[in-house]
Amino acid sequence: MYYPDDVIEEVRTRNDIVDIVGQYVNLKKKGANYFGLCPFHNEKSPSFSVSPGKQMYYCFGCGAGGNAITFVMEYENYSFVEAVKMLADRAGITLPEVEYSKEAKAAADLKNTLLEINRLAANYFYYQLKQPHGKIGYDYLKRRQLTDDTIKRFGLGFANKTSNDLYKYMRSKGYSDSILKETGLFFIEERGAHDKFWNRVMFPILDVNNRVIGFGGRVMGDGEPKYLNSPETKLFDKSRNLYGLNYARTSRAKYMLICEGYMDVIALHQAGFTNAVASLGTAFTSQHAQLLKRYTDQVVLTYDSDGAGVRAALRAIPILKEVGMSVKVLDMKPYKDPDEFIKNLGQDEFQKRIDRAVNSFMFEIAVIRSEYNMQDPESKTGFYNAVARKLLEFSEKLERDNYTEAVAREYMIPLDDLKRLVATLGGQIGVGVKARDYDNTRTKQKKDKEDGIKKSQRLLLTWLIEKPELFSKIEGIIGPEDFVDELYQEVAGMVFEEHKKGKINPAQILNRFIEGEEQYREVAALFHASLADSLNNEEQKKAFSETVKKIKKNSLEVQSRRATDIAQLQKIIRQQSELANLQVTLD
Repeated sequence: MYYPDDVIEEVRTRNDIVDIVGQYVNLKKKGANYFGLCPFHNEKSPSFSVSPGKQMYYCFGCGAGGNAITFVMEYENYSFVEAVKMLADRAGITLPEVEYSKEAKAAADLKNTLLEINRLAANYFYYQLKQPHGKIGYDYLKRRQLTDDTIKRFGLGFANKTSNDLYKYMRSKGYSDSILKETGLFFIEERGAHDKFWNRVMFPILDVNNRVIGFGGRVMGDGEPKYLNSPETKLFDKSRNLYGLNYARTSRAKYMLICEGYMDVIALHQAGFTNAVASLGTAFTSQHAQLLKRYTDQVVLTYDSDGAGVRAALRAIPILKEVGMSVKVLDMKPYKDPDEFIKNLGQDEFQKRIDRAVNSFMFEIAVIRSEYNMQDPESKTGFYNAVARKLLEFSEKLERDNYTEAVAREYMIPLDDLKRLVATLGGQIGVGVKARDYDNTRTKQKKDKEDGIKKSQRLLLTWLIEKPELFSKIEGIIGPEDFVDELYQEVAGMVFEEHKKGKINPAQILNRFIEGEEQYREVAALFHASLADSLNNEEQKKAFSETVKKIKKNSLEVQSRRATDIAQLQKIIRQQSELANLQVTLD
């Protein structure tokens, strides 16, 4: 599915990037650009830059970057087409009918058909819940103290005991087996077809735009598995969706509650905690964290209080911190989960527990403490060493000292002794890293070299875009083929080609990578590799010369490894020799 390039470009150029971002972020002008706090990760000092000249944004903290269209996609969680439509409406542009390639039209048609089937299935399950044969499911939900309004709000339903009920219904609507197989709702085999879900209370899974993308089912009786989820489909990726987020994202709370399951989310929403979400039958992922980051900087983990819940919290904490989240952990003892807690103590007490939720680092220390016998001197010493190693994960001294004081106070450890232990271990294994990060030194060195080459290529592309006159300085020395990374070479080709035409438009180049999330993020970074506004001082002149030489040197090394004949290799060796005497100057 696509609009013509000229239409997309008109939409983009008619929506000034500063105006678009300024609706969501408080921007202040600094030099030629605008800066503000990044909306995609937690930060205290502005590292989010918006360039009116490039019509692009970039965060030097988390790497988020793009143009006006990608900003709307990222912030509002819109598809490319949805973002284009929104910006077109804003600019008063009437869009033409969407054009399709043959492949894109087939993919769009399939997606729309699957969404329609899921919507029909959700309605079907909801209808069955109120029928005589659905009473077992309805009674179960009532025993869980759900109101009819809550049942309706979440679209809860029932899959009948008959194993091909839904299949026959969908066939009566004219859907073929080949389409139904794509939904994940049916088993289509040579010997026949039957429903994936039967004799289960059904939980429709909605995306943030309130479209049904999958289902969860809770078995009635003692069947296994107790909870069953839709498989991965063209619509449903459980590592990128959170149950309840369609409602939670509009909550006025400043934080999100992360639960383990459907019933916890529903019970919390019914009790007024409409900021609750849950992962869908899978461990919490970095994609989940990035999705949450669009809506909040703070989360409270409300996982079950049993061993599995504690382990789930320990896995989620570093993932959430990685994207800049502030994380707390709620203590629900003596109850197992939020649903059970609220039924016994009520929503006011649950709010008090939220208010007293423990800092995630102190929670981790408490878990470590539970593994040691403090009555045994050797075990006690082991606990102190484990705590000291954990404190070394803080790279900032002030933050590390604050937590050292908090831990010493909480566990009655002499503060000076703990500080000395931290300092001693810090000298042995370093600060701000975990011991396992020291493994595979050679691999790390190789990666550092590769990252250095990539950084040089990003830097040169940034400079070429900011200062087109630099093309004359590298003419005959550097070409697109010298950017050896496949993606960088593709972008360099576009930059060099646009320079020949007279004007480089980075925001337009970025449009060509919109369908690949990782690619577009990296391409955005290519155009923002440096904060330097000029190349006028001596240090910058030297940096430019060294950058050009480094890229060329690496290019020749790669060419030599790929050389297939003696003449080609001799030519490369001659160029390598000439490179040592090459003068690249800005004067």
